[in-house]
Amino acid sequence: MAAESDPSKATAAAAERNAAIVEPDAAPNAAGLRQDERRERLALLGLGLPALLLVMVTMVLPVGWLFGLSFLADDGSLSLEHYRRMLEQPSYGRTFWMTFKVSALTTAICIVLGYPLAYALSQMPRRAANLCMVAVLLPFWTSLLVRTYAWLVLLQRKGLVNDWGMRLGWWDEPLALVHNLTGTLIGMVHIMLPFLVLPVLAAMRSIDGDFLKAAANLGASPAHAFRTVFLPLSMPGLLAGTLIVFILCLGFYVTPAVLGGGKVIMVSNHIANDIELFFNWGAASALGVVLLVLTLALLWLATRLMRLERVLGSTS
Repeated sequence: MAAESDPSKATAAAAERNAAIVEPDAAPNAAGLRQDERRERLALLGLGLPALLLVMVTMVLPVGWLFGLSFLADDGSLSLEHYRRMLEQPSYGRTFWMTFKVSALTTAICIVLGYPLAYALSQMPRRAANLCMVAVLLPFWTSLLVRTYAWLVLLQRKGLVNDWGMRLGWWDEPLALVHNLTGTLIGMVHIMLPFLVLPVLAAMRSIDGDFLKAAANLGASPAHAFRTVFLPLSMPGLLAGTLIVFILCLGFYVTPAVLGGGKVIMVSNHIANDIELFFNWGAASALGVVLLVLTLALLWLATRLMRLERVLGSTS
């Protein structure tokens, strides 16, 4: 037994001697690696520093300045006067309600029009789909103000839409298509439709057609295969497009001002009135802060729902 234990002791002693020899060399190497890691991090920070400074100057500082102004009363003292006024005056509640109502209606109409359009484009040959995409992207090539005034000309009482409608006998007298909610929705849908079509189309084109063929081989009808296979796979694009359209609609100013005719007052129009008519930067800043907080809360809720959707989709 003593003879058998001697080789193990010799092996342990040799390992200790080797560790003693290696340890002095390993310490400088580890220190050098840590130093290289710090240099790499500093280099990456240096590369990203201009972008960080740009974000600070263009986004963080203005939002912070806006946030500070919202707590200043008319005499310059710290106060919650502007936020208290929002709770006391019903006009602010109506403004926020109109903002979210118009944004929700615009988003819903874009979904109804945009999803079938994206589906049709995804089923076309690539060359034909690219030609049709020109019509979808055409609004991006024209100024938003020009498009809005073009709709004002088309939808007014003596415009082309009412003129053709009466000539064809569809209605007997001019319809009120402008300076109301209807005209505002038409203009906003025309502007926001590409923002929904593009992400939905990208999601649809990424779907493997073999999935639908497999569903058909298993006996699923085209409608059933679309409902159970194609629609769930396209939901990420639809959710992304819906979120983009709704968030962008919350900040619309020109279209409600021109096509709404003063009857559709959104938060951005209220902010402009506070600054241009009353020169009240505090009240305008408070409105902007509240809209920003509501938008961030909506984004947080949407991310939570999207995560839940992924979980349900993976378990079903």
